[in-house]
Amino acid sequence: MTKVKGKGTKESPWELLTAPGTSAYTMHKDDSKEPAILVCTVGKTVLHYQWRCIDDLHAMLKIHGDWMELGGADEQKPAKEGTVEAWGRATDNPVGGWYGLKKGFRGRFGVYVPPLMEALGLAELEHNPKNNRMKAK
Repeated sequence: MTKVKGKGTKESPWELLTAPGTSAYTMHKDDSKEPAILVCTVGKTVLHYQWRCIDDLHAMLKIHGDWMELGGADEQKPAKEGTVEAWGRATDNPVGGWYGLKKGFRGRFGVYVPPLMEALGLAELEHNPKNNRMKAK
């Protein structure tokens, strides 16, 4: 498990790295929204995901039972089938579509959520230069 700095609050966000370890970003839970959201800040870009994505992805990975490729694509690009990214926008996931909340910035689910899940002890994550995978713990 990757050691993570921060407490997951706005004042002390989790400090994370993408799976290959090439890009730093922060995440925190915003309980002021109903329902709560996950706020991801990458440089000056701010992405929002439904907080429930953590539990939903973990449950899906447990059922999947094996490694799953992360994928990762901007909202405007199609996601590779069978990846975490594709699941994060699929009409048959628990929310019936995108976990991302800000139109135009709903993608990259497979890039930013998996490292948080590893940091929270919910998943194993590969850290190769490309084509990383994850599985539930």
